[in-house]
Amino acid sequence: MGDTWSQLPWPGPPHPAMLLVCLLLAAGVMRSDAGTSCPVLCTCHNQVVDCSSQRLFSVPPDLPMDTQNLSLAHNRITAVPPGYLTCYMELRVLDLRNNSLMELPPGLFLHAKRLAHLDLSYNNLSHVPADMFQQAHGLVHIDLSHNPWLRRVHPQAFQGLVQLRDLDLSYGGLAFLSLEALEGLPGLVTLQIGGNPWVCGCTMEPLLKWLRNRIQRCTADSQLAECRGPPEVEGAPLFSLTEESFKACHLTLTLDDYLFIAFVGFVVSIASVATNFLLGITANCCHRWSKASEEEEI
Repeated sequence: MGDTWSQLPWPGPPHPAMLLVCLLLAAGVMRSDAGTSCPVLCTCHNQVVDCSSQRLFSVPPDLPMDTQNLSLAHNRITAVPPGYLTCYMELRVLDLRNNSLMELPPGLFLHAKRLAHLDLSYNNLSHVPADMFQQAHGLVHIDLSHNPWLRRVHPQAFQGLVQLRDLDLSYGGLAFLSLEALEGLPGLVTLQIGGNPWVCGCTMEPLLKWLRNRIQRCTADSQLAECRGPPEVEGAPLFSLTEESFKACHLTLTLDDYLFIAFVGFVVSIASVATNFLLGITANCCHRWSKASEEEEI
């Protein structure tokens, strides 16, 4: 099935005049076919637009103005144009799972203030920047699972999402997650982080301590979250690590310790010099003995 939208140029970020037109259309002041039309290859019913499993390489350019539920799942979409959601201020559910997205444009959700459910799973996202969910303060559920190249989540990626209850970061490429990224989510109930290559070093201690304190009221996939490193804790469940596991991270050296280390270093240096001196003398003696033996034979 051909993709009728992939050949159409996208006009770029919304101009203020375009935003005004969108507002007028949404309010019913102006009439337009785009206000009621359904995109080709999609089905529209009761404010639900379903464009899933259509082998689309790009997003449909025009949607009904009152769209509340938009599914673009199971396609081949590689990018979402800037300002794509500007006119759809009634949008509550956006399903973009199982596509080929590597990133989202900054400010995509600026006008999606009613968006509550966002599914970005099974894509190729590599990072979650600080402005990714800017102004989308109504988000309740975010699914970022099964993004195998997802290796970085900005400490302020979820800033302001006080209503967020469910966050899925499972089965990505995360080795580290900043505590700052989660501690600003007072309503968080479900957190999925299993299936990532976590490096359980000293930098992970603040996050794990926070998670242990929240584990009673925050459901987590504790059995699936395992450490990939360092070698001494490889394979250990993430939530099995205690304060004792990070005891070495808090070791401090006193003045006596530093003096002892300096003394040992000095002794080792002297021993090394003495060893080299003895080896030199031995080699020289061996050389003279070998030369004398040769002269006697002659």
